[in-house]
Amino acid sequence: MIKSVSVHIVTYNSEEDIKECLKAVSKQSYPLQAVVIIDNQSKDQTEEQVKEIAHLFGSKLKFVSNIQNVGFAPGHNQAIALNDTDYVLVLNPDVTIEPDYIERLVAVMEHDQHIGSATGQLLRKANREMIDSTGIVMNSARRAFDRGAGEPSVQWSESGKVFGVSGAAALYSRRMINDIDLNGEFFDGSFFAYKEDVDVAWRAALLGWEAYYDARAIAYHERGWKETSRTSQSLFVRRLSYINRYKMMYKNDTFSEWMKNIISLLSYEIASNLYFLFREPKILVAWKTFFKELPELREKRRQLRKKITLRHHQNKSKAQ
Repeated sequence: MIKSVSVHIVTYNSEEDIKECLKAVSKQSYPLQAVVIIDNQSKDQTEEQVKEIAHLFGSKLKFVSNIQNVGFAPGHNQAIALNDTDYVLVLNPDVTIEPDYIERLVAVMEHDQHIGSATGQLLRKANREMIDSTGIVMNSARRAFDRGAGEPSVQWSESGKVFGVSGAAALYSRRMINDIDLNGEFFDGSFFAYKEDVDVAWRAALLGWEAYYDARAIAYHERGWKETSRTSQSLFVRRLSYINRYKMMYKNDTFSEWMKNIISLLSYEIASNLYFLFREPKILVAWKTFFKELPELREKRRQLRKKITLRHHQNKSKAQ
């Protein structure tokens, strides 16, 4: 029986990209059950651009116009709740995928039920021989990076398991979505945007799920603000990126793991926070948000620890 797939796109002033993105989605070799667009109160012509090519999808296309910008993470949670497809492709509006992108990733995940997320080779639109992402890696200082970013694509022709997948073009299984959710959320809604895909990757790994990179599945990413300098990003974006790292560390990390990496962690924490203190002190205001949300974060951490303990007992029982 063929597995059902839906494509979810969260837009915000995406008029320049959304039509090209949707045209690529319409050409997928794998049949789609639904295409869901959650628009976060765009001020431009995003909705009009979608309407111009809505005929490509017919009744499969669902456009939801939010009355406020709820963010990337809550927007995708909203889309996930609108259907129950076996697989969900989380797609950025500035990404275009090759016709066999979904088909290849579904095949990989159906072959190995331990794989809960998969990505293809994301190339930069501006230079299609340069890698944008081949998955997510995280170092001992709990800093996450797009694997292979900025490197020649020929160096990344080997497929295989990775720590996690970039939320720019990620296929997630419903099995994993339902298994790792906390408080009914797949992505942590408090993140708004930035690092929510890293948080999901970390949580999924803790619960025994695997992620996969298929070098044959190709997509192209505009990337946008990451091509510019850090200081050209808005203060809001920089605060989110900064504090979301600590949110996911609080939820996912343990004291024993901290101690294993204490030297690299302390070195980075001291250096980075001294920089912010003297060069960008306004970033540190984000800690107000952290402490305001601490009770909610504590509850999510408790739920995750409970899930991990239960999974450990289940695996132990199977081994006996």
